[in-house]
Formats: sequence, structure tokens, C-alpha cells
Amino acid sequence: MSDEFRANLLGPEPTKLPAETEVYQHLAVGVHVHELLAKYPASSLLWALAAEQAWAEGKTIESYAFARVGYHRGLDALRRNGWRGAGPIPWEHEPNQGFLRALHALGRASAAIGEAEEPERISTFLNDSDPTAKAAIEAL
Repeated sequence: MSDEFRANLLGPEPTKLPAETEVYQHLAVGVHVHELLAKYPASSLLWALAAEQAWAEGKTIESYAFARVGYHRGLDALRRNGWRGAGPIPWEHEPNQGFLRALHALGRASAAIGEAEEPERISTFLNDSDPTAKAAIEAL
């Protein structure tokens, strides 16, 4: 049996996004998330952090909006890095965490505003991406 055939039986390879080194460096020295978003608008991590901050402040609609942008920016990044709409997106790979956090934040905010199907779809997507992600995010 060929390696290619064997890989196809196991499903797609995990997608691993590239590190956002400059974003991490700026966050480490305390640059505000909103300031960084103007410079790095494609960063799912920054949008996820903005969504989480808005949620913590009781700003549900803003959290939803930030999470929605982070989710879409993450999908764009995943596709650029070989993801074809399915397959693992491992939490333990730190650069994937921004997308997974945005996805989680979107599910939470969509439930809070009363969307009917979106929270369940997102919960399934998050679990399919990495079954450990939800617990890891909620432990942050």
C-alpha cells in the first residue's frame, strides 16, 4: 500500500498556521490589542483577544463582531496554508490558537444573541478541529 493511499485513509494532515512573531512580540511588551489590529488586521489572535475583552466587559455585540472577523481571517489563513475545509487544526500548535479562540468566542457570542443553529455548528467545528481546544480555551 502506498504512503499516499495510507495518508488518504487516515484523513487530511493537521493544518499548522505560521507564527505571528511580530504580534507576539508586541503583545509581550503590552501594546494594546486595538492598536495592533490597525497594524495586523489579518491576525485571528488579535481579533480573538478583542472578542474576549469585549465579552469580559459585557459587550456581547462587539464580542460577536470581533469574533466573526477573527473567524473569517482565520479561515483565510487556514486555506492559504493547505486546509481544504476539513481536518485537524491542533490546539497545541500555538499559531492555531488565535483561530480556535475566535471560533470559540463566536460560538459563545452567537448563543448569547439567540442565534439558533450557529452555536451548535461552531461547537461541532471546534470539536472536529481539536477535541481538546474548548477545555484549553475555557481554562485560560
